[in-house]
Amino acid sequence: MAKRKFLIAGGGIGGLTTALALNRLGVEVKVFESVHDVAPLGVGINLLPHAVRVLSDLGVEPQLAAIGLPTAELIYFSKHGKLIWREPRGRDAGYQWPQYSIHRGRLQLMLLDTVRSRLGPDSVHTGHHLQSFESDANQVKVVFVDRRTGATVAVETGDALIGADGIHSEVRRTFYPNEGSPPFSGRMLWRAVSEAPPYLTGRSMIMAGHANQKFVAYPIAHSEQPGLTVINWIAELNLGPEAALPKRDWNQRVEKGKFASAFASWRFDWLDVPAIISAAKEVFEFPMVDRDPLRQWTFGRVTLLGDAAHPMYPIGSNGASQAIVDAAALAEILQKESDVETALRDYESRRLGPTSAIVLRNRQMGPEIVMQMAEDRAPNGFNVIEDVISRAELVEIANSYKVTAGFDLASLNRAADRT
Repeated sequence: MAKRKFLIAGGGIGGLTTALALNRLGVEVKVFESVHDVAPLGVGINLLPHAVRVLSDLGVEPQLAAIGLPTAELIYFSKHGKLIWREPRGRDAGYQWPQYSIHRGRLQLMLLDTVRSRLGPDSVHTGHHLQSFESDANQVKVVFVDRRTGATVAVETGDALIGADGIHSEVRRTFYPNEGSPPFSGRMLWRAVSEAPPYLTGRSMIMAGHANQKFVAYPIAHSEQPGLTVINWIAELNLGPEAALPKRDWNQRVEKGKFASAFASWRFDWLDVPAIISAAKEVFEFPMVDRDPLRQWTFGRVTLLGDAAHPMYPIGSNGASQAIVDAAALAEILQKESDVETALRDYESRRLGPTSAIVLRNRQMGPEIVMQMAEDRAPNGFNVIEDVISRAELVEIANSYKVTAGFDLASLNRAADRT
């Protein structure tokens, strides 16, 4: 059988992980990224154990450990700083893999370096924006342009095209030209990193507040400054349904004055929120958007992956993790199925339903719904959470979301034991 050749539009976390996974099968892979210079943009993300399992199988967990921190626990608090729910995470919870808190840009650069090292320096083509494509029964043909000039820079053919080109995917737009811009939820995120004293375990991920006002923080790296750690944080406010959708861009810097006053009184025994906000050197504005689940991802020799397929609210640490799981599913199917079109259909069948369920669950706040429940039932505060929400309710919400997102402890460890 002739060696298969796959073209990947998008050099983000999903596209690069797919390149590594397909290369391990002996597939020839070329990655095409719109930007000319890949820079470590963005702030922190979390990689859930099932995503870390994929990256570990691809041989990059030592690099993850070098640039990220294993998350020890996840804790939800009320707006008054009172404990709602606490659970261990990663290996601390009994998983066979850690959960990593990590800078998104550093993760992307690590994957990029790994792809170039394993596949060759010419395996990733930057400054190549997908303009159009066409396919027939035998191949797919793709035209790439330089976005700065509009000039054609490459015309490539291959056995398949993977659209891993993000929430504004050109591949997706080709099949759904009338979809329009992603709808704005009215909720705005301001994200940054600060060097500040460690809190709680030093590896704790915390969320405080409720649907209309929330603060998230977790350490992503050790600081070079004694007594400090690098903390990723997110301040979130509901601006209302009439709020205009700003540009979704990791480079959109804003002044802290746009939101900091709303959190001025959030000084808890375990965390000083105003101090963390103040310590940030720059803040990025990020509107919370997603898209409705699609009825179809695969069209002949072309399919979607990651945010191009299933953009979701950044709830439950699932965006990057699900893209990584997509990559593993596609590679696993291609290992068994030689016919490309059949394999891409099987990949869609496996991943479309589960990711659609996560998109819809995240619109209902996912596991973070416990914070809103506490706000609704006890807006003036409570002494102990069991007076407001039963332990059984809390356990059910936490466990059912893990099942929906595909990382419940028993199933994931059991699957690993079978391999």
